[in-house]
Amino acid sequence: MNRLLVLARHGQSEWNLKNLFTGWKDPGLTDLGIEEARNAGRRLKEMGVQFDVAFTSDLSRAQATCKLILEEIGQPDLRTIANLALNERDYGDLSGLNKDDARARWGEEQVHIWRRSYDVPPPGGESLKDTVARVLPYYIREILPRVMRGERVLVAAHGNSLRALVMVLDGLTSETIPSLELATGIPLVYDLNEDTTVASKQVLEG
Repeated sequence: MNRLLVLARHGQSEWNLKNLFTGWKDPGLTDLGIEEARNAGRRLKEMGVQFDVAFTSDLSRAQATCKLILEEIGQPDLRTIANLALNERDYGDLSGLNKDDARARWGEEQVHIWRRSYDVPPPGGESLKDTVARVLPYYIREILPRVMRGERVLVAAHGNSLRALVMVLDGLTSETIPSLELATGIPLVYDLNEDTTVASKQVLEG
């Protein structure tokens, strides 16, 4: 793989476990989340993957996942760049609320629209479209040029910030991307062509 890009959603967080909207709040990983991150590193190690640089968000659950992956592949001191451009979608007024409580307050249909529409933000927060508008310029400016130069790049981030990248890489649309689920701790391994399109993709499950 000459142009390697690996995307990894953070392991299960304490608020994932409690069924809370998390967004830009900063809970840590659960014991399961730590193990998911280590397993991601082990699977990459089995492939013989080594990285030249890693990117992560400004939030501790993604940073911890990145660190654990790098420890497992034997690169604990790899240069790692953290930037809030890769943060999870901001859920605004929903942040910290139990998802069932939110449905009781605003109705199941409205909460579903906020969670799964492309361009309808929750009160005080971001839509997926807003998140894409934040993540993609950073990817194009800071991450993609490194991949195209032949650097092997790890991005450890969040469900929605990674959706923005998968949307471009996999050629998904604003209609199909909201239904995409990215599992915690499962690396997506991309090899890119010279024109930045995807030559191959592997999902490292199990």
